[in-house]
Amino acid sequence: MNIIETISVQCPYCGEIMDLQIDCSEGDQEFMEDCPLCCKPVTIAVTISDNGISSVDARPEDD
Repeated sequence: MNIIETISVQCPYCGEIMDLQIDCSEGDQEFMEDCPLCCKPVTIAVTISDNGISSVDARPEDD
């Protein structure tokens, strides 16, 4: 069963807020997302617990 949650993260380069949909049934995730404003790649790390998303980290690609 897919459990979709929407999260908001801030671009570490320009500060733009990005809204992302996360499928919590996939477990912990790490992926790249380009900022819609400055187009730089952001690494997004999401930790999933039994109750949904427990933490989100947005960092520059080279970090």
